[in-house]
Amino acid sequence: MKKLDVRLLRSIKNSKGQFISISIIIVLALTIYVSFSMVADNLNNSILYYYDATNFGHIFVEVSKIPKAAIEKLHTIEGVEMAQGRISADVPLRVEDPNEKVMVRVVSLPKEKNLINDLYVIKGENLKEGLRSTLVLQQFFDARGMQLEDTITPYIGGTEYPLSVVGVVGSPEYIYLMENEQTLLPAPEKFGVIYVTEEFAQSALGYQGSYNEVLIKIEDRYINKIDSIVDEIEDELDRYGVRRTVKREDQLSHSMMMQEVESLETMSTSITLLFLIVAAVIINIMLSRIVRNDRMYIGVMKALGYNNFSILGHYTKYSILIGLVGSIIGIILSIPLSSVFTSLYILYMNIPMLKMEIYYIYFIYGILLTSIFCILSGLMGARSVLKILPADSMKPEAPKVGKRIWLEKVKFIWNRISFSWKMVIRNILRTKRRSVFLVLGIALTYGITMVPVFMTSIWDSLFTLQYGEFQTMDYNIDFASPMNDKAIRGLSQIIDVDHIEPKAEIPFELKRGWRKRTASVIGLLRDTKLYNFKSPSGVEIELPRNGIILSEILADSLEVKIGDKILIKNFMPDKEDTFVEVKGIVEQYFGSNAYMDIEMMNDILGEKDMITGALVNSDDEVITKLQHVKNIRQIQSVEDMKNSILEFMDMIIYSMGVMMLFGGILGFAIVYNITIISISERTMEFSSLRVMGFDKKEIYKLVSRENGLMTLLGVILGVPIGYGMCVGIVSAVSTDLFSIPIMIEPISYIITAVATIIFVTIAQLATIRKIHNLNFMDALKSRVS
Repeated sequence: MKKLDVRLLRSIKNSKGQFISISIIIVLALTIYVSFSMVADNLNNSILYYYDATNFGHIFVEVSKIPKAAIEKLHTIEGVEMAQGRISADVPLRVEDPNEKVMVRVVSLPKEKNLINDLYVIKGENLKEGLRSTLVLQQFFDARGMQLEDTITPYIGGTEYPLSVVGVVGSPEYIYLMENEQTLLPAPEKFGVIYVTEEFAQSALGYQGSYNEVLIKIEDRYINKIDSIVDEIEDELDRYGVRRTVKREDQLSHSMMMQEVESLETMSTSITLLFLIVAAVIINIMLSRIVRNDRMYIGVMKALGYNNFSILGHYTKYSILIGLVGSIIGIILSIPLSSVFTSLYILYMNIPMLKMEIYYIYFIYGILLTSIFCILSGLMGARSVLKILPADSMKPEAPKVGKRIWLEKVKFIWNRISFSWKMVIRNILRTKRRSVFLVLGIALTYGITMVPVFMTSIWDSLFTLQYGEFQTMDYNIDFASPMNDKAIRGLSQIIDVDHIEPKAEIPFELKRGWRKRTASVIGLLRDTKLYNFKSPSGVEIELPRNGIILSEILADSLEVKIGDKILIKNFMPDKEDTFVEVKGIVEQYFGSNAYMDIEMMNDILGEKDMITGALVNSDDEVITKLQHVKNIRQIQSVEDMKNSILEFMDMIIYSMGVMMLFGGILGFAIVYNITIISISERTMEFSSLRVMGFDKKEIYKLVSRENGLMTLLGVILGVPIGYGMCVGIVSAVSTDLFSIPIMIEPISYIITAVATIIFVTIAQLATIRKIHNLNFMDALKSRVS
């Protein structure tokens, strides 16, 4: 082994605490990068493979009623490879607990052999013609604790239909199982999908010889023309009442899964770069200190014949070894971690074909990325080697020119500061680069810690805003089919109500220019007492007689503002599409809806006094009394929605706890390394203080005061950084299903500050040994550290 390499190993041994702490940052960076990248690729590739294996469709059209012959005509449209009809309807399911409301989506399986949206049989067998049997989606089957050969009883059109469960299946359409866009979170125990024969569905649901959904597969070479194909399909099917047209990219399950893939990719890049930048800065500062202390040794090495390149490479190897050790450990840890994440997706997502593969390319990318950061930081930190001359290195380095700091000129303040605090303030202001980095590091720790504190506290506020201010009803009742508004009187006779209002909730396609979105438009009474509309700036908005109000998410996606006109596509046969003026844009945190006067909606539909549900305030046992009412599809209570959020909170707290741990490790590494560097550079100063009568505790107190003052400044600077990070995370996680307002309670800032101080204190305590182990006598005798 070369002499310089032996010396390198000794240097690592003498600074093993710093070496380990920086290596841990590299380990975290590489573990996150490799594991998240592999999970994202595994998830994306598995989804696409699953789509190919099950022939997942590209376009899904909901219609009022369409005969098979009309579907066959779609094959004449250029680019349409396959077109199939099916029947789908949401109906109640009879369960043991009479107070529990469970819905199932009854979906027919076409008779064709080659099916669009084919099913993946997990266990059991396929359906048989002529028998009352069903296939059950896996998530619902598991959540309800079902067994094969169990009998389930959907309630269709006032009649119970006992069906035997003959198989458990997965579907590409319901990887992420949610009832609709208005559902807050997946609730597989409350909503499921069952598959029945076409013959049974047509008979039970009243679609003899017809369908209410059309599934379409596009030829691969025409995928880039899908928008024009959709327009042709809508024109062809217009007479059959097109309720909604959904492309694969907008399909609920697919959209949620792709957002999950994108978030994994974003996290793998952003967090990795953040950690590597911090590690690079620490390496830079540490190597600068080592080179400065090794000034005489460097001069001796040059006198012995070592050139600048060899000596520069010697110190750069220190940073390269940190990178290699961190990379290797990080890669080793990433393999089981990615396996765990993949297993979690198998557990929570219904992807039977999800498999764990190791993508070795990310190992190479990770090592290259780390090596680049470490080499550059090493070269920058050790570049002063080039300026050291052998002759000059034999004499001590000239001390920095002493001068008064600006605070000393303010006599009124300076004269009232104790001697110890004067030393602290002088040292901070005379080592500006190191002090600034420490303050920024603590501010960054504060910001990273702020995000999980904010995310765990916002959900309760979000729920209060949505269901305490924006919507104030106790129950949201949906009918199985549209009814006359006289049904409101019937409900009032069954339950005791404090207040009840009709609603008409219909999916329309809203269009402005080339932008279009299918959204639920809710018709309400103009003087509704159960909705309080407010603009994003907090101004109250009244429901207009003529016009429409859009949620902020919907308005952004259509790129419309108040005063613009949008086209509402009418799904009723032979009814004209209508242009409507946007009269307001409102804040809505869950879902993205549009709102209009219920009378205006009925005019657009060409109906009179039609409603699809009711909004109720009542202290009565609403769910119990209404669960057997024939035409009620579902009853949502605010309490049920709150419970679903509380269940979701467990997962949020876990993931945010991991993020807080990352912040703590980062803060520890920054404070520990900067403190160790500071102690090493000031050995002579501390030795002189010992001669003057200071004991080790008092010297340690000086260092603690410096870090305490830096922590205070870091926390103050961290407040806007933390706020900015919260804004960024909100922008990243907000979807068409929900948006998160930036509402940070004062207690969140306090909790974050306390957590940051704890992280800094732990790092500070870890440096006690460094003070106590300093040999002050040797430091006074020698000029070389």
